[in-house]
Parts: sequence; structure tokens; C-alpha cells
Amino acid sequence: MRVMVLHAHPVAESYNHALYNAVLEALEAHGHQADPVDLYAEGFDPVMSREGRLQYHDVAENVTPDLKSYVDRLMAAEGLVVVHPVWNYGFPAILKGYFDRVFMPGVSFILEGGDSADKGKLKPNLKHIRKVVFVTSYGGDRFRTWLMGDPPRRFAKRWGWVTFGGWSPPTYLALYDMNNVTPDGLKAFIEKVKRVVGRTF
Repeated sequence: MRVMVLHAHPVAESYNHALYNAVLEALEAHGHQADPVDLYAEGFDPVMSREGRLQYHDVAENVTPDLKSYVDRLMAAEGLVVVHPVWNYGFPAILKGYFDRVFMPGVSFILEGGDSADKGKLKPNLKHIRKVVFVTSYGGDRFRTWLMGDPPRRFAKRWGWVTFGGWSPPTYLALYDMNNVTPDGLKAFIEKVKRVVGRTF
């Protein structure tokens, strides 16, 4: 299976990057073709320009040259793993920008019917991606994050379910309060990620 691994952390020496490497190792160990997409390392531009927004609904024009390779890789994927930290109870800006710019009409969804380009019935267009996993690390503890509603978990599970048109929501693997987790605990979570990724794909 071809699995795109989308990563969003600027520090290669970080624990989150170690999670990214663990995902790649697990996929390769199980004979899958991993396509690593390290947004920071690749210099992805998360900012939607005025021109980008104006042509957003124009399926013939919205895949600009700087987005084409990202769209092609997404459309070629059969599985997806998103590895990212949670900052301020949300995604890093570069990851949110990726979703805003790449998951657009003609790519992640199709608008059917309606009397204009931005109206109509939304139809998921990424059904070829059969399995989705989110792997993430939080600075906040589980209780405080629960009080805040844990937006990243809810977004991943609900948005992911709708976006990929699957029968079940994406798998969500989260390490909370990571700054207070022991070295053995950090290692154990990496091993858990490898096990779950290995049996998911």
C-alpha cells in the first residue's frame, strides 16, 4: 500500500520528529511504500493568497504549480498518516495551511449541482485513501485538554470521517503532557505507534 506520511514539526531533533521516523519505519517494515511529506523541510507555503482564494472554486485553475506535487501525492495515496504536535489546542499553522490550500474543490471534494461554483452538494473525493491515522503529542495534560474540548481530536475524528468518506473515523494516537512523561513512557508510546501503524495498514 502507498501511504503518505504528512509531518509538521520544524525541529528534526524533536520527539515529534522521532514519531514521524517511527511511522516510516513501521510502514517499511510491513512492506508498504511510504511517501514522506515533511512540510517544514520542504518549505511548504501555508498562506493562501488573494489570487489563491479567488480561484479556489475553479477546478480547472486552482491546482497551481506550487501545489501540483502535493495534490499528485495525495491523489496517489491509498493511506494517510498525519504526524504533528498540538500547539495552543490546535494544529501548527503550516499543517492547517496545507489542509486549507490542498484540500480544495476537485481534490478532496466535489461540488455537485447548485447554481454557482461555491454552491451544491459536497461529495468526498478521497475515497481511494482507505485508512487514516493521526499521531500527535500534546504539552497539555489530558484533563486540561478535555476541559478545552480537545479540538484536534474532535477535528481529526469527525472531519477525517467526512472527508475520506470511510465507514469508520480515523485512528487517533495521542501522547498528552509529554514534557512530564518519563523516558520509558516516551519510548513506550513510540513502540505503540509502530504497533498500531503496523496493524492498521
